[in-house]
Amino acid sequence: MGKFTKVADDAFEKLQLNAGILVDEFAPATGVIGNILGATTGGISFASNPTFSDFGEDVDNVPNNMKEFKHLDSFDPHMTGTFLTVTAALTAKLVGAADIATGDSTKVVPRNELEETDFTDLWWIGDYSDKVTGDNAGFIAIHLLNALNTTGFQIQSTKNGKGQFAFDFQGHYSIDSQDVVPFEIYVKAGAA
Repeated sequence: MGKFTKVADDAFEKLQLNAGILVDEFAPATGVIGNILGATTGGISFASNPTFSDFGEDVDNVPNNMKEFKHLDSFDPHMTGTFLTVTAALTAKLVGAADIATGDSTKVVPRNELEETDFTDLWWIGDYSDKVTGDNAGFIAIHLLNALNTTGFQIQSTKNGKGQFAFDFQGHYSIDSQDVVPFEIYVKAGAA
């Protein structure tokens, strides 16, 4: 075996496995999960692209991308995927700005205005490490703060197949906590 074809001794203890779940609540300290929002297909994707400004780009004799003039403006976190199952409550989240009708729990009524309650925290939790069962199971968790589905309600039905409901939950900053980045990541190795 070549010098650069080796695998780290602990590689199998540090793998993220399976598609994970999307839930409304999670306690990283205890591993207790809330309600699973729905069954998904194709896994869930998360990306948080930062936006930067280069304060030196218009200064004479300063090269572009000088680290001392670089400024981080914000993050734009997105959690995307596809649900196979939905409820009226999840449909309201997928619409973005919607309510469940009073007296008719089967009817989702879209609104033209956003309300504070349209923004909710979501958690994606995936198995992590070689110990993924029991009270000390390993996990990677992403906490998306002030999440809002920004692509609206979508369904793709198929002949003799399952309907698919695409989503793109975007995390948002809050005027009440402007310095809080709208996502957090937890990585916990499993223990025997």
